[in-house]
Amino acid sequence: MIPAHGGRLIDRMVPDARRAELEALAAKSPRLVLNSREVSDLEMLGTGAMSPLEGFMGQADLDSVVTDCRLANGIVWPLPVTLSAKGGTWAPGTWVTLADEAGHVLGLIEVSEVYAYDRDKEAQGALGTADKAHPGVQYLDSLGDSKYVGGTVHVLALPQYDFANDRRLTPRETRVLFKAKGWKTVVAFQTRNPIHRAHEYLTKCALEIVDGLLIHPLVGDTKGDDIPAKVRMDCYNALLAKYYPTERVALAVYPQAMRYAGPREAIFHALLRKNYGCTHFIVGRDHAGVGSYYGTYDAQKIFENFSTAEIGIEPLMFEHAFWDKKAGAMASDKTSAAKGPEDKIFLSGTKVRDMLRNGERPPVEFTRPEVADILIASMASKASV
Repeated sequence: MIPAHGGRLIDRMVPDARRAELEALAAKSPRLVLNSREVSDLEMLGTGAMSPLEGFMGQADLDSVVTDCRLANGIVWPLPVTLSAKGGTWAPGTWVTLADEAGHVLGLIEVSEVYAYDRDKEAQGALGTADKAHPGVQYLDSLGDSKYVGGTVHVLALPQYDFANDRRLTPRETRVLFKAKGWKTVVAFQTRNPIHRAHEYLTKCALEIVDGLLIHPLVGDTKGDDIPAKVRMDCYNALLAKYYPTERVALAVYPQAMRYAGPREAIFHALLRKNYGCTHFIVGRDHAGVGSYYGTYDAQKIFENFSTAEIGIEPLMFEHAFWDKKAGAMASDKTSAAKGPEDKIFLSGTKVRDMLRNGERPPVEFTRPEVADILIASMASKASV
């Protein structure tokens, strides 16, 4: 099976042999409360989804990531994974308890350093912009404190959720699943939207060349106007029940928070899916984009900056798909004989959300009726609150 990024799948979950010791230590150590994105990152660190990271980044790694898209040791890594100090100052070697906003203890960090960092420099390097309207910049601004805590994490408990718990597979579990199914090649599909006809077309094209498909929706923090993860999960299950070969498709959730970092996040999403055991990764138009900050195919072009060996997972590049009126089917410019825009139906996730808010039903050429029904019911329920 494909090796994890960096060569070894990290495991930062506390073993049973040390649980009592570290639970006692957590009870008497200073406490740091994590925001929801940091909780997601802690979960990903604990399960090995962020291999080769073993904790939140220190300054050397952060500097290198922001400027060179690599960790300090040279391994490709495109985005910061940091923990805000929130006013705390601890000496190296201090153990700090990590808790969520509800007070649940999730683990500890063995502090290696507390350091200041230039947030505008981080935003410009990692996101490509310091524009205050960008959601990733807004997140950085929301932290307030200008210092980060670096160090190795020890995870005592994973966060608890009220949906899709049967789909929350760790990288070790997805690797066991793929092996049990006999899949040697697996393509991952990252999404933060319901799967519409264009997405369905891309995933099925990819499925023609691999053994299995992992539909791996992001269920961490997204923008406020994105479709809620619970609703999206209902959409995915409805599609799998009727429109996909279930023996060749798996559905598992990806607990990451969106960074909206465009090209760099495309690399990030690909590397982490390698940790889950995937050999291929779908990269479509404007992957992880927001607004007009990134070019339509910048997320595909960035892969040209790295060798196949150092990425290790094969990106599958797809152009914008649309409904071809003449053919009566989904197509792209590579497969369609349609000449003008009048023969093509393009709709984006943003356009669908606008239609739903206006009480309009998305056309069948864009959305399967079962998905449209779920989205309409969700919008109606939201409007009645």
